[in-house]
Amino acid sequence: MRQAEDELAALREAGLLRQLQPVEEDRPPLLRINGRPVVNFASNDYLGLACDEELMEAAREATTRYGTGAGSSRLISGSLSPHLDLEEHIAEWKGVEAALSFSSGYATAVGSLGALLGKGDVIILDKLCHASLIDGARQSGACLRVYPHNNLQKLERLLADNRAKLPAEARLLVVTESVFSMDGDRAPLVEIVELTERHGALLLLDEAHAVGVLGPTGQGLAEELGLQGRITFQMGTLGKAVGSAGGYLAAERRWIDLLLNKARPFVYSTAPPPAQVAASSRGLRVIASARGRNLRERLWSNISTFSKLRGTEARSAIAPLIFGENEPALQAARSLLGAGYLAPAVRFPTVPRGSARLRITLSAAHEEEQIRSLHKNLLTLS
Repeated sequence: MRQAEDELAALREAGLLRQLQPVEEDRPPLLRINGRPVVNFASNDYLGLACDEELMEAAREATTRYGTGAGSSRLISGSLSPHLDLEEHIAEWKGVEAALSFSSGYATAVGSLGALLGKGDVIILDKLCHASLIDGARQSGACLRVYPHNNLQKLERLLADNRAKLPAEARLLVVTESVFSMDGDRAPLVEIVELTERHGALLLLDEAHAVGVLGPTGQGLAEELGLQGRITFQMGTLGKAVGSAGGYLAAERRWIDLLLNKARPFVYSTAPPPAQVAASSRGLRVIASARGRNLRERLWSNISTFSKLRGTEARSAIAPLIFGENEPALQAARSLLGAGYLAPAVRFPTVPRGSARLRITLSAAHEEEQIRSLHKNLLTLS
């Protein structure tokens, strides 16, 4: 029998061992690590809402009224008013018939793909999709086909080949992110929508890193491009720019009813705490409001500042600095932390082998001087 310590030693030798880093949060983007102040350039709290007074007040009110836990799964006695209000709000915001919320983005991906697809169906997935989408596709039992990142020619060939082979009752689904979590680039969404329509396929779009960041009301890339009505399944997270936790899928009522009955992480999990759900609802309302637009403008000002300093294109709030091998990326992260900046190294299996990196994320909460100071420290790593 192999021993745990042997596996840990192998991970350590490969530069892949991970450990928890205890932190104390002040106000975004500030942290304290080992008692030292640190500027956080690793958080997905893109609008700085995780410590927002409006969200915290919504959470307090929900806790006072409903307690600290839902006490049961949604299908037993856990569907409280905050859960229903959140889903109605998401559906209205997205302009669709219905939505279903989950305890996390991971549960959303695994639960949705497992409920929607099965043996005899085909999922065509971008190679750089998040691990949750890959796991959901594998666990669904459907045949999984992967196309090189944003490669439209390969995607079209896979669509054509599988459509020709599949029986009429089989489902053919394309899965992509709108903004990719580790590279920060965008999917060619207009072309992907056109290809799925041409070949009679369904489309699941994960807007996890675009919600709150892109679009007039912060819905994401689909809204920015005017494509919401042409996407079958709009998926998003509530734990990044929204400032809370959880995930959701928005679609036609028939699909949501199917998820409600078949998505195992939904059916067999205790409902999320009322405080979490109420904070999510308030976060979405802030994002769609005038204050949300102001926060997005500030975020994009910060993105633009950093992009100009680095001589790169301003694509999203995610700015990867790729080192390739693990040890240089780890050393760079240690050097930055010593200078007062948190940007941990990201390594395999989160990213492909040979592409270890620092994943720097910008927030509306950052001050321009913090960004300029980070850049000066990055120059010393070159």
